This record gives sequence, structure tokens and C-alpha cells, in this order.
Amino acid sequence: MKILIGSAWPYANGSLHIGHLAALLPADVIARYYRLKGDSVYFVSGSDCHGTPVAILAKQEGKSPEEISRVYHDEFCECFEKLGFSFDRYGKTSSDEHKNFVKEFHKTMYESNYIYEKEAPQSFCEGCSTALSDRFVLGKCPVCGENARGDQCDACGTVLDPENLIEPICSICKDPIVFKKTNHLFIAISKMEDKLISYLKAHPNWRKNAISFTRRYIDEGLRDRAITRDLDWGIDVPKAGYEGKKIYIWAENVLGYLSMSKALAEERGENFFELWNDDSLHYYVHGKDNIPFHTIILPSLLIANGGDWKLPDVIVSSEFLTLEGRKISTSKNWAIWIKDIAERYDPDSIRYFLIANGPEKRDTDFTWREFVNSHNGELLGAYGNFVNRTLAFIYKYLDGIVPSGVISFEILQKIEGLYSCVGKLIEKGDLKEAIDNIFEFVRYGNKYFDTERPWETRQSNIIACENTIFSCVQMIANIALLLEPFLPFSSEKIKSLLRLNNLWKIQCVPSGFIIPEPEILFKRIDKKVIEEELLRLKHI
Repeated sequence: MKILIGSAWPYANGSLHIGHLAALLPADVIARYYRLKGDSVYFVSGSDCHGTPVAILAKQEGKSPEEISRVYHDEFCECFEKLGFSFDRYGKTSSDEHKNFVKEFHKTMYESNYIYEKEAPQSFCEGCSTALSDRFVLGKCPVCGENARGDQCDACGTVLDPENLIEPICSICKDPIVFKKTNHLFIAISKMEDKLISYLKAHPNWRKNAISFTRRYIDEGLRDRAITRDLDWGIDVPKAGYEGKKIYIWAENVLGYLSMSKALAEERGENFFELWNDDSLHYYVHGKDNIPFHTIILPSLLIANGGDWKLPDVIVSSEFLTLEGRKISTSKNWAIWIKDIAERYDPDSIRYFLIANGPEKRDTDFTWREFVNSHNGELLGAYGNFVNRTLAFIYKYLDGIVPSGVISFEILQKIEGLYSCVGKLIEKGDLKEAIDNIFEFVRYGNKYFDTERPWETRQSNIIACENTIFSCVQMIANIALLLEPFLPFSSEKIKSLLRLNNLWKIQCVPSGFIIPEPEILFKRIDKKVIEEELLRLKHI
């Protein structure tokens, strides 16, 4: 089967933090799992290089938007590589392959009955001498009176237009903004209400936040949205009379899933359209603030284009991650940057914590104390201990040779059950429960080793000893495969050591297999780093 896994495109106007990572990491787990199953995986994403945020930062630093976005794109690529993200294609919206695809897509879309022209107010900051995207306009929400952006009020969740805000100002220079009348192209999302309602009803197994957010947007009344803007940085509108205008960022960045998968299909010599028919399966992975872009905006663009495109199947929408009890804030420097944490800690430790303790279905909090305890207690104390004590025993007492032995029916049954259970949970996006089940088996392995006491039976009952060690090696081999989607670095060490295949099925290490001197799988993190990291956090 062809599997598309689309990971949200981060804005290339600042470094990524652990909140971004928590939302994006599930995509890599799902992609790795389906590859192990033998499916044809298209794991795509890229850097969102266009829009006002990049343009304004470029102006502040005296550089071009292309220069700014390139710096952060390169940083993102480096961070993702360090953390083991296995993208099949990671591009950027400023690339020719994306821009050309988007312009052709829009040309076709403009011929549909869903696109029309209308005069509309354009937010403009005279202090910054630039037109502003909606999210760069600040003011008071006309519904609840709280501070809000021009696109949405986070306090009450109301979807807004900047002209509706009370006392609107520029978020950059804080000057009052003006609204200039100009013609724009609009997409008639209101005409798609019946289609979008049917689409939502057809996916009752989405996460609760995806269902509730989407239903709320529909219930509050779907509004038509401008798909063009008076901006200098972006993709040119492929329509006569719209010279100098750009395609609005939200109407092109989500099309990156199509542009990158098309480029990947061509690279592989495969039919791109086969990936976008009903025989494929599509996952979209992002934070809950991106839900409407994947359940309303992307489907609306696909419907308006009329190309019989497949709409999103599975929405993997994480909740928010806080930091030491506080909301992550890039403006206040209250964040842990991915480039920093990836430099100082084992990537599998970071991946494990953000999956086992991440905001999968509720907001969760990252604390340095819990991170260190998680590594030392679970990765080192349970998993690493089971692997090292078993392999060290073989190397020390059995001449490094896996002994003859018989694995018990109970253990074999548990392993078979895990492949089925964990696989189904990953397919549903329930990654926390999946990895919890694997680590429950790790703890079972440690208990089995303790109960069977091979350090004693090697002298009193060698057959029992060999059965114990043989069984433990089989458990380790299968744990490594089961954990590969989650913890690829440590799994690769074990897979290489035991010469395991790369398939989602029961592994077997034969008797007589020679094991070289094992390395320590995980190193202990000194608890003193907790205070060091808290001090660093408070002083950045």
C-alpha cells in the first residue's frame, strides 16, 4: 500500500523548540513503522519560507527573505537529522518544484465555481511600510474583549478577520494599522459546507481535538477566505491583473504535501496520482493549532481544484507542551531549542520522553527532572539494563556464543501479541500506549532474568541456564525491532550486533551466533544537569 505521511511545515523565521518537536515526532514513528511493514512510504515535509514573518525579520536584519529562510531551513535539516527523522523528501516552499506545482494547481482552481474576485480591506502598517498577514495584526477580540490576533482569538477560539479587531495595531512596531481597499481572489468555503460536514462525519475516529475544532469551525459558519495578498515575498498569483500580488501563505503551504510527494514520485519513477487515490492511506501530523488548516483549508483547496484528490484520512493532532509549568514563549526566551538539546543529549532519550510523556491527547509539561529520571529509570535502568546484563553474561560466561535453548510458549506468545498490538496502536496514532506496552515487556524480561537466576543455574543446571539466556536474547532482538520506529539509534546498535532483518515480524537469533563484546546501550545522566539546565533556561 502507498502511505503518505505529511508532517507540518515549520516557519523558517526562527529556531525550532521542543513544542514543535513533540507535535512532529509522531510522523517519523509512523513512517518508520510502515517501512518495516514493507509499504511504500512517502514521508514529506519542508520549511515554510514565505509570508510576513520571514519578510519582516529579513528587513530587521538587513537581509533578503531568501537568505533568512535559507539559514533556518538549513538549521531545521540539521536538527531533524540529529534526531533521526527519516524524511523521504524535506523541501521548502521557496523551491521551484513547490512554486511551479502551486501555480499550476491554482490556475486550475481559478477556473472552478469556488473562486471569485472581491474588493476587500488589506491590513497595512505605515510604520513598517508593508502589508501585513492577518496573524501580524493585534487587537481586542470583538466577541470576548481579550487580546487577539487578526486571524483568531486564542481566548475564546473565535475565527476573526483583522478588520473586526478593536484598536488593531501592528505586532512588530505597535503602530496603529490602516486598511486599504484592494481586489483579491477568494475561495468560497461556504459553498462546501455540505461536503465538509459529510467529510467530518466520515472520520469519527479522529482525535477529539480534531473533531471538536473542526465541528466548531463549521457550526460557527464557514466563511470565504482571501487566497491572495499584497505582499512582496511569496508565490506570484498566476492570473492576469494580479501582478505584484502573491498567493496567501495558507493557500500554498499546505499544498507542499502534494508538491513534495510529486517530486518524490518522479524521483522514484512512480505514478504520483496513484498516491492520491482511494487505495492509499494519508496521515497528517501537527499540533492542535494547525487543525483547521488540515481539516478545513486543505480539503477546501483540494475540492476547489476539482482534481478528485484524496482528502486527509488520519489527523494526528497533538495538544500543547508546556515547559517547567509555563507556556513556551519564544519572545520571552522561555523555550528549549532543538538545536541545543540535540547537541547535549542522546536523541533516543529525547524521542522517548516526548513520546512516552508527550502531549498526545492532553497538554503535558516538560521538566528537566522528569526528563533525567525518564532516561535513567526507563532507558538505562530497564531497557539498557536488560540488554547489557544478557549480552555481558553471554560474552563473559558462554564464550560470546548464543547457547542452544528453547524459548517458552508464554514468551513467544507475548512477542507475537506485541507485534499485532503495537502495530495497531501505531496505525491509530496511539504512540504513548504503544511504547508503554513495549516497556512493560522490557520489565517482564528483567523480572524473568531475575527469577530464572542464570548466574546460579550456569553451575547447577546448565540446560535451564541456556534456556534462560536463549530466551532473553530472543526477547532483546524483538524489543529492538518493536522499538525501531520510536528509538532508531539504540535499535540500530542491537540490530547490527545481532544481524537482525528490517521487517515487522518475529526475529530469531540462532544458537551458535557469536556476539562481539557488547557496548553500553545508554549512559547515566548525572542529576546535577537538572540544576544546570534550569539555570541555563532562566538566563537565556
